[in-house]
Amino acid sequence: MQVKPDNGGGFRTRRLRRPVADPSEGAEAMPDEEGHPTRSEMDLLTVLNALSDPLRYEVIQTFLTLPEGTERTCLSFGFPVSKSTLSHHFRILRESGLVQQVNRGNSRKAHLRREDLEARFPGLLELLADNPPAPPAGSDPGPDATAPAPSRAARPGRATGR
Repeated sequence: MQVKPDNGGGFRTRRLRRPVADPSEGAEAMPDEEGHPTRSEMDLLTVLNALSDPLRYEVIQTFLTLPEGTERTCLSFGFPVSKSTLSHHFRILRESGLVQQVNRGNSRKAHLRREDLEARFPGLLELLADNPPAPPAGSDPGPDATAPAPSRAARPGRATGR
């Protein structure tokens, strides 16, 4: 973004356009103005890094359960974090190529880039769908974890007295 003084004494901002690579020159394409990489620019390490955060992983898991093309706002997920934190997480998802964000009036909606992800990383979305996120730390892990651990004396082969 470029800041220039306007005639009224204040400042105005002007978004600079990124140069578009000319494919005839053998140059690689560049992300669009919003930071969405093209399919060929998607990098596995960047995608895996984006998925390493539990909140971002849950966003992608949620999109996988919804019909293809479903758009949602950041706030619609109901995460207990600030708006700026949500914006940060969605920027990471957008810049990795996992989601596409579109301005809709005064909000921004996101959808999963299923077709691009399946073409670039075949099987990744299926793998993610088959591996739900781990429960948050401190939550109830389920009925199997509530069973008491056997005492040391109850283990076979141990003497019970000293």
